[in-house]
Amino acid sequence: MTAAPTDTTYRNPVLNADWSDPDVIRVGDDFYLTASSFGRAPGLPLLHSRDLVNWTLVGHALERLGPEGEFTTPRHDCGVWAPALRHHDDRFWIFWGDPDQGIFQVNAPEIRGPWSSPLLVKAGKGLIDPCPLWDDETGEAYLVHAWAKSRSGVKNRLTGHRMHPHGTELLDEGKVIVDGDRIPGWFTLEGPKLYRHDGWFWILAPAGGVETGWQGALRSRAFFGPYEEKVVLEQKDTDVNGPHQGGWVRTPSGEDWFLHFQQRGAYGRVVHLQPMSWSPDGWPVLGDDGAPVAVHRRPDLPPQPPAAPATDDDFPGGRHGRQWTWTANPREGWATQHSADGLRLTCVRSADAHDLRRLPHVLTQRLPGTPCTVEVELRLDSGEPGARAGLAVLGDAYRWIGLQRGTDGAVHLVHRFAETVAEQERDADHPRPAPDGTALLRIEIGAGARCSFLADTGDGFRPTGQVFAATPWRWVGALLGLAAVAPTGQGHAGTATFTRFRISTPARG
Repeated sequence: MTAAPTDTTYRNPVLNADWSDPDVIRVGDDFYLTASSFGRAPGLPLLHSRDLVNWTLVGHALERLGPEGEFTTPRHDCGVWAPALRHHDDRFWIFWGDPDQGIFQVNAPEIRGPWSSPLLVKAGKGLIDPCPLWDDETGEAYLVHAWAKSRSGVKNRLTGHRMHPHGTELLDEGKVIVDGDRIPGWFTLEGPKLYRHDGWFWILAPAGGVETGWQGALRSRAFFGPYEEKVVLEQKDTDVNGPHQGGWVRTPSGEDWFLHFQQRGAYGRVVHLQPMSWSPDGWPVLGDDGAPVAVHRRPDLPPQPPAAPATDDDFPGGRHGRQWTWTANPREGWATQHSADGLRLTCVRSADAHDLRRLPHVLTQRLPGTPCTVEVELRLDSGEPGARAGLAVLGDAYRWIGLQRGTDGAVHLVHRFAETVAEQERDADHPRPAPDGTALLRIEIGAGARCSFLADTGDGFRPTGQVFAATPWRWVGALLGLAAVAPTGQGHAGTATFTRFRISTPARG
């Protein structure tokens, strides 16, 4: 068995949910992290830590995705890919690639904003994973990015540019500075993070694919190359598959650390923290001589109380916490503010009411990476026949449990699912009465993201349907979702109210 963490050690993963493609920086005594958010809004989550182990979510840098017309409906695997976070000239900067549009940039004087409107720095299909560098020694600025073959027909290479020091434009047409096809055994080279250290330009970049890859380090005396390479982190004999793609950060005392992801199926890409040192020949050494660590001495930083991104929510005044994101750009009227606790969602009329994957008004948060129990109270206030609301495990296949108003005016507990290839959902169990129009919904999520659904409609919790193995999308882990929807028609279709959302997990140890 893996040893338990202590007051002087930590255990990986330090962020046990889908914080995909993390990048990290230090400003003073504070550490900040951002991650991919794909097609959800708001995007570009911002996390804060004082010890690199305990993290909290403090906001988002991107309120809405653009152009607006492209994100009025869900595009689950598109949008914000692999951002880079930097601090320069007393400002925070985030660069990211949208594989269908190009490379964008936002910046702000403080991590909590206000953040600038997105600026398109380089237009083009398949431009992904950008990272800037401001060279304090020369005053020059650079940018490196990778390529998505699905959009450009190109992959396994990194392109470098000179960049205006203001971060607003590129100063040349770009040059391939690393061609992964010329490195024996390397493929899918992507996710570069650019640094200057010890007289070298460093590119820390993953290769080998999301689930099976490794972390590479490349160095050159000149930005445009040539670069030499070395594998610095790989699975070896551990159970951490594909440990790669992340960022390097140095503590005030001079310790080096590396945060990266591990792909875990329906849980998405969870975040690990690796110790980092330097070999006599000047190469970085990650983890335990290049293998990821499970338990390790904590960073030499002041002790902090245990913390993690919030999950529970009482929805005070009808407002949801910052852990929630919509599956597309939100519209006015989806949620109603009021004087009490509880999330009051409009039963939005939609021709896609038969398929949660197509609905932009599903409010989601990340699926925890450990066994847990999810509970929420639901009251269906809508009198519209066919109006329904519930709690979902949402992915390329999905399943949800909730309440529906029948044509006879009665409210029923329903449990529905859709397979990956199915174009619409169907019943997972026979509907049963919910006399008061209320229910307490529960999902018990076990090992392997296997989900059991239960509900209490006044006579205690009773299971419903079969066990469901949560599934991710191509790049996004499965999500927990709250939704309210109604068939097409005229007029307002009423609301549903969710209260006391809770996720309980076994104690770590």
